[in-house]
Amino acid sequence: MAAGFAITSEGGQYYNGKMTVFVVLSCIVAATGGLIFGYDIGISGGVTSMEPFLKKFFPEVYRKMKEDTNISNYCKFDSQLLTTFTSSLYIAGLIASLFASSVTRAFGRKASILVGGTAFLAGSALGGAAFNIYMLIFGRVLLGVGIGFANQSVPLYLSEMAPPKNRGAFNIGFQVCVAIGVLSANLLNYGTQKIKGGWGWRISLAMAAAPASILTIGALFLPETPNSIIQRSNDHQKAERMLQRVRGTADVQAELDDLIRAGSISKTINHPFKKIIERKYRPQLVMAILIPFFQQVTGINVISFYAPVLFRTIKLSESTSLLMSAIVTGGVGTISTILSMILADRLGRKVLFLVGGIQMLVSQVMIGSIMAAQLGDHGGFSSGYAYLILVLVCVYTTGFAYSWGPLGWLVPSEIFPLEIRSAGQSITVAVGLLFTFLVAQTFLAMLCHFKAGIFFFFGGWVAFMTTFVHFFLPETKNLPIEQMDKLWAEHWFWRRIVGEGVEDSKMQEAL
Repeated sequence: MAAGFAITSEGGQYYNGKMTVFVVLSCIVAATGGLIFGYDIGISGGVTSMEPFLKKFFPEVYRKMKEDTNISNYCKFDSQLLTTFTSSLYIAGLIASLFASSVTRAFGRKASILVGGTAFLAGSALGGAAFNIYMLIFGRVLLGVGIGFANQSVPLYLSEMAPPKNRGAFNIGFQVCVAIGVLSANLLNYGTQKIKGGWGWRISLAMAAAPASILTIGALFLPETPNSIIQRSNDHQKAERMLQRVRGTADVQAELDDLIRAGSISKTINHPFKKIIERKYRPQLVMAILIPFFQQVTGINVISFYAPVLFRTIKLSESTSLLMSAIVTGGVGTISTILSMILADRLGRKVLFLVGGIQMLVSQVMIGSIMAAQLGDHGGFSSGYAYLILVLVCVYTTGFAYSWGPLGWLVPSEIFPLEIRSAGQSITVAVGLLFTFLVAQTFLAMLCHFKAGIFFFFGGWVAFMTTFVHFFLPETKNLPIEQMDKLWAEHWFWRRIVGEGVEDSKMQEAL
């Protein structure tokens, strides 16, 4: 298809390759794993703002919302049972992602993607048919297992299959699918909440089967990555044939040599979770923990999970809340994520992190200031201030959608050497889901107690993480995934740690 490219590597070697139809189609299918994650994010917030759903499963929340006029605007939705419904998925996903590491390493990326799609399919059926809170939450747990496996394996699959020069764009396809999933879910919520009889929420929950079916059926036809073939067997010829098919050229020896070298090291590692805590992997471990943590404390949960709840808080109607949520978190997010696909491999990861962080910080401070000045515990906004907040939320969402949204998945998936890659990605997913759980479980209580100050709380974190990225994250664009280790050896801070760690390793091997 497109013109070939050459990636310079150590010793003057190069990687040959073209942008092939085979790799594009494979990555499109794998990226649909983002649909299930995005769909759930969008569905959760919309369904929990539907009055028939609240009346059936959370009557106390419904009563406070409809009857008790003495409760603060910020506290009407403060229910631990309601947040358990939302956040049970994420604690299940956390546990599942750790098991997914072993599956991904031993059976391949494709196997984990299949498990993820199947579990999410079962969870959607149970959620749509739920007649009590126990069925509802168990369905959420199955959805969490699906997300844990898919989020662990899909970003790895995309980063390993993609040509180094275009790895950012391919990997961000996952986040584009997340955004499309959010948009689809919110538009569906907007339609189902109008259904007479109050059963529209069942359609919203059951329709999670649609993206799950796409992923599960598509995964049956996915090829395994050359990296995984090398890691799981000694069949170098099979890996070479797959690499030739993926890159669209017979001359893949330089890349194959790097894969064989990485695979040889990987086969000596029996306990990757133990290995990853060694000093020479310290930079990757730090990033595996901090990047997903930072992604969750950007404040995106204020918008994504509870956008309809937030809009109800500022006195918009149920119908308007759902529509605004669809437009803001779905439409704006999708367009901005596509922008990130275009820019990540051109401008680099750090530029997008920094510009997006500043944009989010400014909009959060402005939203918090307006809400603090204009929205008291009772009463509401004038329509002018309400729509000004909607504009600022769009500005915030745009900043997140081209920076921390996609790059929070891209950067961790490309920095780990093969021997610890599945473990590192599992840690990334587990940390992300842990803090998603904690934020989801505590957000409504925080909204009740912090009130408008919640935007300043998250804004403070955005300022800190933007500073951290500027000083401690090296640029990863265009570098082959099996050569990422040299970035840390050349970094002003990490080279002191990595250098000593490598020397210690060599001494231990000599002994």
